[in-house]
Amino acid sequence: MKSIDCPVIVLVGPTAVGKTELSFRLAERFGCEIVSMDSMQVYRGMDIGTAKPSLQERAQLPHHLIDIAEPDEQYDAARFVRDALAAFEDIAARGKTALLTGGTGLYLKALLEGLFAALPTNPELREQLRQRLEQEGRAALHAELCQIDPVAGARIHPNDTQRLLRGLEIFHTSGRTWTELIEEQKRAGQGTAVFSRAYLAGLHCPKEELRERIARRSLTMLDGGLIEEVEQLRQMGYEPELPSMQAIGYRHVNIFLAGEWTQAELAEQLILDTRRYAKRQMTWFNANTGLRWFHRNEYALMAGEIAQKLLL
Repeated sequence: MKSIDCPVIVLVGPTAVGKTELSFRLAERFGCEIVSMDSMQVYRGMDIGTAKPSLQERAQLPHHLIDIAEPDEQYDAARFVRDALAAFEDIAARGKTALLTGGTGLYLKALLEGLFAALPTNPELREQLRQRLEQEGRAALHAELCQIDPVAGARIHPNDTQRLLRGLEIFHTSGRTWTELIEEQKRAGQGTAVFSRAYLAGLHCPKEELRERIARRSLTMLDGGLIEEVEQLRQMGYEPELPSMQAIGYRHVNIFLAGEWTQAELAEQLILDTRRYAKRQMTWFNANTGLRWFHRNEYALMAGEIAQKLLL
């Protein structure tokens, strides 16, 4: 369990709700350094599809946990917790306030509750499991996971190959199930952060407004060069099967490049799946009862409460 000495503002919400714009306003007002809580902005070269802050924006305010991994690296919640705790320590040493912002609910849960922290990894075994997946298929490996770890097997869909392989990797590396290790870490509080001063805020807006914002943002990404960005990544040797290349936007463009969709179908599916993703994000965040929710336009109210609660 790690005590965080600097004041921490947490700003979460679904994709396209306006977190980036508001986080810059908060950071400028309270002298914050921004810590990204986005599972895709960690990857170098994946800028347009992740709505990453521009280099100019990052030059204006210090940012952490952006462009810290290659697209073919494994980046998970355990690594995020380690990186975030190091960033908080760095920010505290300068007497600054940290602004943790993003849309990856799993990462926030991992930071606060220790979920997935310090679980064993074995890249060589992971590659062997990938080969088995290609040879034996998802159903066979999922059946094996269900036999080893019925709780994880019930939680993980056979199509979720990343988590399926992770469950088998953990067991064959440690001799213990994913479920056992998670429960043990919950009891011990390993890898969790305890904030001495923190304010947890969530942004929302009406459903139809968010749907429109997602549609505009998706089309802006396509017009802004998302297809070309994916083509460049593939030219650099990053295959479509990589977990990073299966993320929303990148997976869609890869399907388009394979000739399975027209550009109109690409745009339609990207908008639809981004809306579904936003719904899943809200499911994660609604489970956190410590969040104070604000409409995306309620900046003044939020800033006033933060100043009062954190004495900034």
